[in-house]
This record gives sequence, C-alpha cells and structure tokens, in this order.
Amino acid sequence: MNNNPIGIFDSGVGGTSIWKEIQKLLPNEDTIYLADSKNAPYGEKSAAQILQLSIKNTELLLENSCKIIVVACNTATTNAIDYLRENYRVPFIGIEPAIKPAALQSKSKTVGILATKGTLSSRLFHSTAEMHAKGIKIIEREGVGLVPLIEQGKINSKETLNLLKTYLKPMLDEDIDYLVLGCTHYPYLAPVLKELLPVSVQIIDSGEAVARQTQAVLEKNELINPSPQLGRHQFYTNVASEVLKDFIKENKASYSVKQIDF
Repeated sequence: MNNNPIGIFDSGVGGTSIWKEIQKLLPNEDTIYLADSKNAPYGEKSAAQILQLSIKNTELLLENSCKIIVVACNTATTNAIDYLRENYRVPFIGIEPAIKPAALQSKSKTVGILATKGTLSSRLFHSTAEMHAKGIKIIEREGVGLVPLIEQGKINSKETLNLLKTYLKPMLDEDIDYLVLGCTHYPYLAPVLKELLPVSVQIIDSGEAVARQTQAVLEKNELINPSPQLGRHQFYTNVASEVLKDFIKENKASYSVKQIDF
C-alpha cells in the first residue's frame, strides 16, 4: 500500500490550502483530491447531510485505493470523522480550528474565530474550545457567504471585502490578537484579511499542522512512499474545473484536473 495515494476531500476548492501543505512536506507522495463544489458549502447543511456527503467522498477515494484520507474540511471533520474512523479501515486525518496555539499565545486573552455554522455548532468544536481555551474569551463569527464567493474566485471582490469588514468588527472591538481561520477555504482570504487587520493581530490556520500529522500517521503505519520520484496528483471536481485549476496553477507538481459526476 505504500505506493497508493493520499486521499483528500473538501466541499470545494478550499482544501487545496491543505493539499499544498501536504504536497510541500511529502513531495514523493501521490494524491487524489475531491472538490465537492456541487454541494458547497457544507457548513450550512444539516449534520445528517454532511455525514452522507462525507461517506460518499470517502467511498470514492477508497475505490481509488487511497491509503489514508484527509478530511480537508472543518465542517466535515467536526460532524463526520468519528463515524468515518469507526466504519472504515484506513487512517483518517481531520481538520480542527487552531484554537490551542492561538489560546496559548494570546496576550490579550481574546481570540477571534471565523468559521462556518456547521463547525461552530458542532460538539467537537465546543469540546476542543473547552479543553484548550480556559481563561480565553472567544469571539465566534459565522462566515456566511464567504465560501460561495471563494468558490467563484471572487476573493478580491467588493462583496467579499464588505462581508469580512462586518465579521471582523465585533472581534476588533473586543481587542483580539489572534484570528483563527476555521474553514479550509479561508486561508485564501489571508491577503485581504491582512489589509483589514491591525499588525497586532496574527492570523492562524491548521494547514501546516495537518501536513505534519499526515506525515506522522503515515510513518506510524509504515505507509510512507519509498519512491524517490516526485508524486503525481489527480484533482476531481463535480462542477466546471476552471476555478479549481486557478487555485493550483502556480504549483509546479505534476497534476491533472478532471470534471466528473460524484
């Protein structure tokens, strides 16, 4: 199984922020990425719907012989990963908002979290916050409307800018010094966020930590690809592929992008 690919899925293009970190850390690994853009955003769906979509994506990746699956979606992780781990034999890597490092490093003891409704309302999110953020004031905001705009490639649009200003204002009013991005789509907003935030506010996401955890689990299970060759990467989307291609076009790895129905 060592030569089998790493499987990655997300509710669209956002999880490519995770894929880039994995590909950078593990350049010899092959990957298969599923962009379920047709059903984006997951964060506004019911827990039952999110679970069924996660099962669908998992089974498609397993049909393609993936040796490990990265759930590159905060909402799918918080709502489905326990079920996936209990019902499938491959290892699963999940994504959680980076509350712990933000809480540990915060000087103002106030941290902002921008995430989807599906993540913020989940049991896993609240248990993580309770465990790692004692004595920290957490200002939560749902990023309603941001995922569809990112999926359309409208990162620098006036609409995106206005939404971000609305979501950031109550956080800045409370003197946050860390902003946690609780959705894998949101790192693509970092350039815009840096323009809107004072230099005293640090932006933090889970990408590098997820890549390191993926490497650790592969090593623990003796699944590292021993090949000296650079990995090959297959991207599948269930909508027009132009936006997905745009998000990965600067990567120099060998990849293909195909639109399929799933």
